[in-house]
Amino acid sequence: MTKYKLEYIWLDGKKPVPDLRGKGLLKAFEKPPTLADIPLWGFDGSSTMQAEGSKSDCVLKPVALYPDATKKDGYLVLSEVMHPDGTPHSTNARATIEDDPDLWVGLEQEYFLYKDGVPLGWPKDGFPLTPQGPYYCGVGYKNMGSLARTIVEEHWDLCLAAGINHEGINAEVAKGQWEFQIFAKGSAKAADDTWMARYLMMRLCEKYEVDMVLHCKPLKGDWNGSGMHCNFSTKYIREVGGKQYLESLMAAFEKYIPEHIAVYGPDNHLRLTGLHETQSIDKFSYGLSDRGASVRLPVNFIKNGYKGYLEDRRPNSEGDPYQIVSRILKTINSVPKEVPVLA
Repeated sequence: MTKYKLEYIWLDGKKPVPDLRGKGLLKAFEKPPTLADIPLWGFDGSSTMQAEGSKSDCVLKPVALYPDATKKDGYLVLSEVMHPDGTPHSTNARATIEDDPDLWVGLEQEYFLYKDGVPLGWPKDGFPLTPQGPYYCGVGYKNMGSLARTIVEEHWDLCLAAGINHEGINAEVAKGQWEFQIFAKGSAKAADDTWMARYLMMRLCEKYEVDMVLHCKPLKGDWNGSGMHCNFSTKYIREVGGKQYLESLMAAFEKYIPEHIAVYGPDNHLRLTGLHETQSIDKFSYGLSDRGASVRLPVNFIKNGYKGYLEDRRPNSEGDPYQIVSRILKTINSVPKEVPVLA
């Protein structure tokens, strides 16, 4: 039998957005394990803001299994947090996502790479010589620095080896800012993969003595904040759609502005200002190919009969993907699929 290194990964009880936690288990199997083979495990919830010391036991329920390319016979075990009686813990946002196997989700994770308190490529004091402009999808040492691309591309390979549907990367508008995109079908899969991709990046950065900074506006002034635009479609939006349904759907998104903003990441008022390709945090708008709108309609959405996918541009880089997907699906499901034709 072979002993496999299982790294259990879960989300703690930090508010408003959890942090990642992980611990390793060595377990023997006769053949490479599947998710069904991975056992439940426990941890001290009093050390993760998820239990009191007098009742500290919490349970890790494996929900996804990823090969770990950094270890021989290694796997990453993404887990939900449960109570000992088998019910979801109050911090388990994954358990709040309604089941829709036909939901398609794409998450665009923006982030900064920091070293010694400043973004990579920045001087210790002050600002880069060149303001925003040449960094987006940029090339060359003066734009990219010497380390960022090495980290970003190594992370890409780790994600692909883990089976994460990592669709692409690019340097973003501010110097030291990058993005990766995750797409998946099913209610929770894209959120699962995004959390695991975050974990892989954070762990990789340990080797380079660099931090992945997810705060949505770490730099004051005329520098773009970091978002996590959420592209989404249901089977109905892709195949039926229609102008009247879109208008009803957008009315629901506007109705639930507070509920969406509450789970779209902390300090979003610093980012959603109406500047830097954002709509103001207290307003709602949608528009064709409009990156200053709350929800962007892709360029061919109307041409295709108001069918396809939509992009909610309000979620920020630090938001919890589980909470974001859960809220978007709740709003979609509040809208009748067959809207009466107006007289």
